[in-house]
Amino acid sequence: MAEPLLAPAGGVPDLIESSDSLGEVLAQLKSGSGPIAIDAERASGYKYSARAYLIQIKRNGGGLHLIDPIAVGESPYWKEMSDTFSDQEWIIHASTQDLTCLREVGIEPKVIFDTELAGRIAGCERVGLGPLTEQLLDVTLAKEHSAVDWSIRPLRPEWLNYAALDVELLVELRDEIEKLLIENGKLEWAKEDFAAILKAPPSSPRKDPWRRTSGIHKIRDLTALAIIRALWAARNEFAKSIDLAPGRVFNDETLVLIATKPPKGFGDFKKALLRRTRLTSMPFEEWFEVFESAQKLEGEDLPKLRTPSEGLPPPKMWQTKNPLGYARLTHARAAVLECAATNQMPAENLISPEAIRRVCWPTPPVDVEDRLKFAVSELAEFGARSWQIALISAPLAAILGETEPLVVEVEQAEAEPVPESD
Repeated sequence: MAEPLLAPAGGVPDLIESSDSLGEVLAQLKSGSGPIAIDAERASGYKYSARAYLIQIKRNGGGLHLIDPIAVGESPYWKEMSDTFSDQEWIIHASTQDLTCLREVGIEPKVIFDTELAGRIAGCERVGLGPLTEQLLDVTLAKEHSAVDWSIRPLRPEWLNYAALDVELLVELRDEIEKLLIENGKLEWAKEDFAAILKAPPSSPRKDPWRRTSGIHKIRDLTALAIIRALWAARNEFAKSIDLAPGRVFNDETLVLIATKPPKGFGDFKKALLRRTRLTSMPFEEWFEVFESAQKLEGEDLPKLRTPSEGLPPPKMWQTKNPLGYARLTHARAAVLECAATNQMPAENLISPEAIRRVCWPTPPVDVEDRLKFAVSELAEFGARSWQIALISAPLAAILGETEPLVVEVEQAEAEPVPESD
């Protein structure tokens, strides 16, 4: 039975809250050796921004440190820390979640080891930090404070203890996962993926983000959609201005209710919002004007029921729009699952579902050798890593001549990986 780890071996360190203290942290880290474990706590679901409200760092011989980036503010030591350890490996669990907020304060890792992603590639069944630590180190971490509001000050002692545990064993965990990768000949695969994460450009803004409103899929009335679009944008701007998660201004349920059962006047409109929010100071008059203007829209000013697709159609439409492409896709999904199982990793980490769709949609070359070149070219253009292309290009090329779909459609291959931070 795994042994619970209730506190860091050296105790919970004092919280760093000034630039001078950050300089002392840097000096201690310099005296250590080896990779640097780092983690960040954000206030997801509470704040609009994705900034870091706590940063945890540990290095063997360099101590464990808890840093309040809000209190420290701008400091030359952030960049100096990044520059000093530019040749060192930074260990991060689910790095895509934390890199943006770390870069925001000035920490720019040049080499990373992502324990969550490495665990996936290594074939670990559960890759949250807790399950990995339990599986590979036989230690259970306390995770009861994973969803707290880290923007609250002062930070509570029990929260700081929880946060310190996130990096307490990260170096040891990294070493155990690396052993698994080496044993299975996958270390270079993981390194390619780590490098790709660091080189990836910022995500493009989502088109029509208001269409992700919970419950909107049931709405067919265009005026209702216009109300949702207008109030969603108004709520978003207000939430951004006060750095509060939009759902805490008022939730999607309220937004849909106002759109589908429009209030009769300003009083009813204000009541509808106040019933489902803790805020009392909001631009109700301005929002009511937005609401009334949306109700008056006609013709081309109304939103379309669906956003025209800029890329390939969703797979569920392939059977009618491109029957041969659909047939190829069903065989490709099966080939991906088989290859993923052979290499003991999730299908979505073997290759992106979107990359598979790009290979299957167009009419492939007739010649078998040309099909392999075609598959390699499409995968490379999409950004697949060399190890992914080496594993999956031949199985994909082999099915490009298929003209009849598999009877059993396998949807698991469509799943995108969701980082497990806990």
